[in-house]
Amino acid sequence: MKPSPPVGELREAMQSLRQFFVRATVFSLFTNLLVLAPTLYMLEVYGRVVNSRNVDTLLMLTVLVIGAYVVMEFLDWVRGEVLHAAGLRLDRNLGERVFNATVEARLRNLPVGISPLNDLRTVRGFLTSPACMAMMDAPIALLFMIIIFAMSVPLGALVLVAAIAMLVVGYVTERKTRPPLAEAQTLAMEAQRSASTMLKNAQVIEAMGMMGHIRDRWLARQRKFIAKQASASDRAGDGAAISKFIQIGQSSMVLGFACWLILVGELDPNGSVMIVAWILSSRALAPLQQLISQWKTVVSARDSYGRLDHFLHAIPVRPTGMPLPPPKGVVMVEGVLVAAPGTQVAILRNVSFGLSPGEVLAVVGPSASGKSTLARVLVGLWPAASGKVRLDGVDIFAWNKQELGPNIGYLPQDNELFDGTLAENIARFGHADPAKVEAAARAVGLHDIVAALPEGYDTSIGPGGGILSGGTRQRVALARAIYNEPRFIVLDEPNSSLDEAGDQALLATLLAQKARGATQVIITHRANVLAAVDRMLVLRDGQVLMVGPRDEVLAALSGKAKLAPAAAPALAAS
Repeated sequence: MKPSPPVGELREAMQSLRQFFVRATVFSLFTNLLVLAPTLYMLEVYGRVVNSRNVDTLLMLTVLVIGAYVVMEFLDWVRGEVLHAAGLRLDRNLGERVFNATVEARLRNLPVGISPLNDLRTVRGFLTSPACMAMMDAPIALLFMIIIFAMSVPLGALVLVAAIAMLVVGYVTERKTRPPLAEAQTLAMEAQRSASTMLKNAQVIEAMGMMGHIRDRWLARQRKFIAKQASASDRAGDGAAISKFIQIGQSSMVLGFACWLILVGELDPNGSVMIVAWILSSRALAPLQQLISQWKTVVSARDSYGRLDHFLHAIPVRPTGMPLPPPKGVVMVEGVLVAAPGTQVAILRNVSFGLSPGEVLAVVGPSASGKSTLARVLVGLWPAASGKVRLDGVDIFAWNKQELGPNIGYLPQDNELFDGTLAENIARFGHADPAKVEAAARAVGLHDIVAALPEGYDTSIGPGGGILSGGTRQRVALARAIYNEPRFIVLDEPNSSLDEAGDQALLATLLAQKARGATQVIITHRANVLAAVDRMLVLRDGQVLMVGPRDEVLAALSGKAKLAPAAAPALAAS
């Protein structure tokens, strides 16, 4: 016997909402039954009040029907609140997971952007949509159809034929709208990625006169998306119009057919049966008509569900492992082979070295030699295809980043600041200890710059730190890297935007971190930081040409030591 496949995270999360759906369905039952109140009121008025001419009866019936209206609207409001609570529960169950998986997908170079977050929002929004409520009304519609059959089989058959016709319309609408909607979704994501890239590089685009070409490229994608979306909307609109025609037409057909049945003696001559059948038939087909009119919403939610489910399968939850003590800073790189996530082309090959707490390693080499890739592997952003990077004997990629992160300092080439205050950026958006924030800022020579700002450390720097100069942004990122005294620090070109004063502050920072026993790796093209360096590693074409004490490597670079002939030019270039 085959084992049943594991239940996906998304399906499991939806199953956990079952209690909400059951409650909402119960409310739907009573709401739909109360919809018959106007019909019963009309029959009682004509059957009792008109014949008896009793004002008290009319008053009592009016009070009852108004009370029914109040209860019906209250139950409908409660149903909406229950479904809203279901959406909130879904967001609590999956929001953090989808966000984390989206970030990990970006680290793996997967072209998903923020689509998973949008898909979760679409699925959550569907729970409170009219289409979802129409689905809950469908069982009640079936009950109404059974009642019509109990009143008259021919009338029930007529309503059943109309329902089947609407189902056929829905099926055809689905077949016609699904392909253009899928294409529209793909084009929309491409247009969104294109717009995000354009905005991120707005200065380059404007300065170099690229706006026209970039805009035309984006507009072409946007127009394709709009055309496919319009095509899907037109086809969905056709289905909605046909289904509405069937609903309205069958309503009149039921009334006329019931009248004919009375004339031929096949139906009770009491007109109340005819009126009840007419109203029930309209209510029986209303959910179908609403579903078809909302079909675009249904398809969008279904496609978002499928994409999100596939995405969560592709990015499984990383095992957290057992809690580990804070690292001391012993780094071992053992025969590491690294390719960019999603590719098979090796960037680093057989890289090995070790560092003790307090040691400082400078990594040098020509462009495209793999230095930034080494930095990403050292802090556990990219996995090694083979070999390991160990921190205190533990695989750093497998280490829980929430636990390890405070003990790691990392400065990437592009700084990557965030929308918030200076204090929040330095404190990594955790609890900003004013003393620690100021200490980190002073260490990198940032404090005097911040003190000159009107709001000091509470100054909002905008997205990407756009209001700051390049050198100031780099100092903020450096202060963030050393905040709270991490044990292992990796700096990728930390002085690329610094002036002479900034270089001196950087050197003082490296020496201070070294004095307190932090292990440091600095990727650099400048020699002014070498005073703080103990060891040097030279990379070329992803391989280690030399690693050893600083003075020995410098001697090799200057030609005072014996080198392989092919190695000498590359080392000199670094």
